[in-house]
Amino acid sequence: MVIGSLALAAAGGFVGASLYVNYVEQPARMALDDAALAKEWEPSDHRGFVVLAGLALVSAIFGFIAFRELDDVRWLLGALVIIASWPYTYFTIVPLNNRILALIDGEGAHEARGVIKLWGLLELGQTGIGLLAVLVYLWAAG
Repeated sequence: MVIGSLALAAAGGFVGASLYVNYVEQPARMALDDAALAKEWEPSDHRGFVVLAGLALVSAIFGFIAFRELDDVRWLLGALVIIASWPYTYFTIVPLNNRILALIDGEGAHEARGVIKLWGLLELGQTGIGLLAVLVYLWAAG
């Protein structure tokens, strides 16, 4: 059962990190002027991506191991939910990241603000995925 607890803990960390991005970092970022916003966004996005992707992977691995050890499909479901953040990121957020980077590298820092605002709304999907995974893992642990 320790492995299941680790899966749950990593999913909880994922939720905490995504909440931080959405409710602390993004509002602070949006309060900056256009030039500072453009300068701050890229390194912050890269760090956040690494943290969220890593936590999702760790949680999924532990969830898959718990499924194999306990033969309980709920652990598999939780692992599949949390790893769904990867395709969600690839298909919804990465295209916006590329657009933002193109705007920042050019002369579109002002236009980038609107795209970064949309990016922040799509990041809420990460929080939803994480919350759903936590609920499934809690169900499996119960």
